[in-house]
Amino acid sequence: MPRHGKNTANVKSKVDRDNLYTVEEAVALVKELSFTKFDESVDVAVRLNVDPRHADQNVRGTVALPHGTGRDVKVAVFAKGAKADEAREAGADFVGDDELIARVRDDGFTGFDRAVATPDMMGAVGKVARVLGPRGLMPNPKVGTVTNDVAEIVKELKAGQVEYRVDKAGIVHAVIGKASFGAGKLGDNAEQLIGSVLKAKPSSAKGQYVKSVCLSSTMGPGISVDPADLIRK
Repeated sequence: MPRHGKNTANVKSKVDRDNLYTVEEAVALVKELSFTKFDESVDVAVRLNVDPRHADQNVRGTVALPHGTGRDVKVAVFAKGAKADEAREAGADFVGDDELIARVRDDGFTGFDRAVATPDMMGAVGKVARVLGPRGLMPNPKVGTVTNDVAEIVKELKAGQVEYRVDKAGIVHAVIGKASFGAGKLGDNAEQLIGSVLKAKPSSAKGQYVKSVCLSSTMGPGISVDPADLIRK
């Protein structure tokens, strides 16, 4: 039977497993119970009443968090000519056309968090889909990462735009900031993300759309949030 340290046991004892907290209460607890020496990420998990096996219930989207995620997001842009120059000026970390694609194909290079491509590059980028796809790095027009407006999307991604997608278990996972963020900033980010998920509700989804919501830090316990509190906001 696993043994837990004193800190772990202490923080768990402060969370009432039978209680549903408001967003404000949950955020305050996440911050209070963060005890590590590093700045923990704060995550939200939203369990939805959808069946991801059906294409019309595959919930996904993007949302710009008002206070960012606190992470240094590395962005790669597949573009050439003037569009490549725009991407560099906007702050993209890796920019290129055939040579960048060759680096991904031949070296398995995936040292970036998000990828963007101009429409004219998608035919070539498709050749490395087997490398990018499984890592969630394939540019996709549905989430705005296939575009000619590369400067704008690069700025949004660097500022903390979050992409989310429901997994096979019907859960959306996303990072909403760091434990060092003020409670107000974490609350704003949480509400913005969950609001976006609510707006993405498929028309084919029946019954109660949001089944449960949980906030947690990297090493902290899960704190259940009352879905009704979020829907009212």
